Amino acid sequence: MARILDVKGLNSGYGSVQILYDIDLYVEQGEFVTIIGPNGCGKSTLIKTIFGIATHYSGTVEHHGEDVSGWRTDQLVNRGIAYVPQVDNVFPSLTVHENLQMGGNNLPTALLNERIERALDMFPDLDDRVHDLAASLSGGERQMLAISRALISNPKFLLLDEPTAALSPLYQQQIIERIDSLRKDGITVLIVEQNARLSLARSDRGYILAGGKVVHSSDAQHILNDPEIGEYFLGSID
Repeated sequence: MARILDVKGLNSGYGSVQILYDIDLYVEQGEFVTIIGPNGCGKSTLIKTIFGIATHYSGTVEHHGEDVSGWRTDQLVNRGIAYVPQVDNVFPSLTVHENLQMGGNNLPTALLNERIERALDMFPDLDDRVHDLAASLSGGERQMLAISRALISNPKFLLLDEPTAALSPLYQQQIIERIDSLRKDGITVLIVEQNARLSLARSDRGYILAGGKVVHSSDAQHILNDPEIGEYFLGSID
């Protein structure tokens, strides 16, 4: 498989505050890879650094073999990368349909409408809510909308920051299943997730962060089945 993402010796943070230290991580084409770890260990910072939001100090972020370290977010979107943040990921004062339009406001109308229809097919819960304000949606529906809007740009690599946070178990399961199903459309997934068991069960591989460093990486099933890992990261895995 070709590597869609290759992170080498990455150091980053916010301004002068360093959060991540010498991170090595890769994602191959078509994979579903999960990053877990205790709160405050740098998981979200890693995703934000890859997407050009956090401050890059040193090391490289390569996308399809090209160094994109420190690139602007719009440049990364044009390369087929999309990012769904954990919070503030919809426009509450706009309708569902208007939110989806915002995901592709530079697209020709016919193509935009086609992609909106495709997104609604993937998340049928939103189909009956297209004219409702996003502010009226449940937490699970908001996450569906945020992911749908990210898909309007037709990405090939999707970065997600804790998409099941604060959702009911039913919505958690639905969201992870829908994310996993994106792979059949050729989308590679890198996800930060607190509900580690749920996400790892669908993943090819996993990374564990602690104290701003990668402390373990392996096949997802190995992480799930290793009692020492489970005991040490009990707060993340259960």
